[in-house]
Amino acid sequence: MSEKDGVHFTGRCLCGAVKMEAVADPLWVAHCHCPSCRKMTGAAFATYAGFDKSAVQFTGEVKRFRSSPGVNRHFCPTCGAAISFEGEAWPGELHMHAGFIDQADKLVPDSHVYVRTELKWAHLDDGLERHETFPSEEH
Repeated sequence: MSEKDGVHFTGRCLCGAVKMEAVADPLWVAHCHCPSCRKMTGAAFATYAGFDKSAVQFTGEVKRFRSSPGVNRHFCPTCGAAISFEGEAWPGELHMHAGFIDQADKLVPDSHVYVRTELKWAHLDDGLERHETFPSEEH
């Protein structure tokens, strides 16, 4: 599909077995520094783009791992690539890993979340908002 067909973003895993199309722009883009995201990605932090779940469609088999109560992490069963995060705290949203999205260069993060557990050597002085936990937990 092309952008004229309503597709704003596409994605694929490392092996190409799982593909994604999103017919909307992200609701938000942020870096997460929580330990679970670090474990899932093997990186110092994970960058996500939050989409309305109804705007995202997958082809190929996606596996789920329930990493904690109310949280599912999605990945490719063939290559193991991290695809997305889904949490009960964000009903109706699907948080796509930026590295899974083909147009990742169009994603502009607006904040860092869960910085209370960020790795001290991964300090980013980028001027973005910083939240000790998740903004929804701070109120």
